[in-house]
Amino acid sequence: MLSSTTKHLLHCTLLLSMLLIFELFSGGIKVNENSFVAVDPWAEYGTVATVILYLLRLLTFLTLPQVLFNFFGLTLYNAFPEKVVLKGSPLLAPFICIRVVTRGDYAELVQSNVLRNMNTCLDTGLENFLIEVVTDKPIGLPKHRRTREIVVPREYQTASGAMFKARALQYCLEDRVNVLNSNDWVVHLDEETLLTENSVRGIINFVLDGKHPFGQGLITYANENVVNWLTTLADSFRVADDMGKLRLQFKLFHKPFFSWKGSYVVTQLHAERTVSFDNGIDGSVAEDCFFAMRAFAEGYTFDFIEGEMYEKSPFTLVDFLQQRKRWLQGILLVVRSPLIPLRNKLLLGISLCSWITMPLSTSNMVFAALYPIPCPNLIDFVCGFIAGFNIYMYVFGVIKSFSLYRSGVVKFLACVVGALCTIPINVVIENVAVIWGLIGKKNKFYVVQKVVAAGRPPVTV
Repeated sequence: MLSSTTKHLLHCTLLLSMLLIFELFSGGIKVNENSFVAVDPWAEYGTVATVILYLLRLLTFLTLPQVLFNFFGLTLYNAFPEKVVLKGSPLLAPFICIRVVTRGDYAELVQSNVLRNMNTCLDTGLENFLIEVVTDKPIGLPKHRRTREIVVPREYQTASGAMFKARALQYCLEDRVNVLNSNDWVVHLDEETLLTENSVRGIINFVLDGKHPFGQGLITYANENVVNWLTTLADSFRVADDMGKLRLQFKLFHKPFFSWKGSYVVTQLHAERTVSFDNGIDGSVAEDCFFAMRAFAEGYTFDFIEGEMYEKSPFTLVDFLQQRKRWLQGILLVVRSPLIPLRNKLLLGISLCSWITMPLSTSNMVFAALYPIPCPNLIDFVCGFIAGFNIYMYVFGVIKSFSLYRSGVVKFLACVVGALCTIPINVVIENVAVIWGLIGKKNKFYVVQKVVAAGRPPVTV
């Protein structure tokens, strides 16, 4: 069994090797005269076409901030940390409320996951906790001293008219509903999220430390039963994003420059109530992003929590597309909102611009091959670095998600190749999501399917 440090060094070696090979083949590193473009684009293509080609090339640089955060996050910090070790007794941990928000459409799933998460907490030695299920429709959660079902009344409205999940989360903060003290902690989960003993230990360490009121950790998707291999392998990029960009911004800067996810969110109650989820329509589609940006603007700090949680990737390509579309529309509403100062959403805005212009950046890959243009060596190198590193993100996501010892060499390598093969499909879906998201109605909240249809068994890993 390889040590944690050895795994990290091998990962860094593989990353640098892939980047070097990609730079050599793409022309980012010039090795001979054939690496240089000899065409005079102004004479060959005309002024208008040449200007367009150079602008398309420069659009690539919009992704550079994210790529740099991911690169340093994956290299400066050990990407394969050992099992999380408790830094204090779970019995001394402050009170923790594990809060699950659901529409109530998948009652059996929620009940099953509540039981599993409760047992995980108990197996880790946590005693001072409560699991709350916040639902729009009653789900019949069995009575237990460690569980509480909160049904959001249909007539409930927030002061700003918050909708969807934000409305439910704000309802929990109302004085007549809230049973927590200001120094208690809340762990926000989606209805399909599963705790692990590692994540519970990580949360205990985080709340015992108490230096930062907000925290988040890694979520992986290739666990237990894989329902859709295509979407799961495509989501390997998100795993790398958590271990890179998310981890660096929280561990080094303690700020959500690029926002955070809506699940595996840990907050101290008094800070959550101060920031609040009552942020109107703009803060209702991507309520997690709006909340993080408001907390950032108000000076709160964040930290990365060790230990992973489990979720499922969307079961269908349609759900995968709808999910991405909602994220884009929600982040667009956040960036446009006058309630968030520009200085706090600058990097998020650049990230959004790189996403919105993705159809143009994608077309640049075709035009660059058909109509090559000479560029300064630095521009060619950076473009090659961005493209090569984004491809490696899929490779790392698979390495992090699948165990070589459990899967075997053949299956493990097949997953790596499969993830690389999903890139073109993922690019198409992301482009469709961008176009649909920009022209479609913005204030909708699509919920993906959470249970496998009858007669369709999941594929066992």
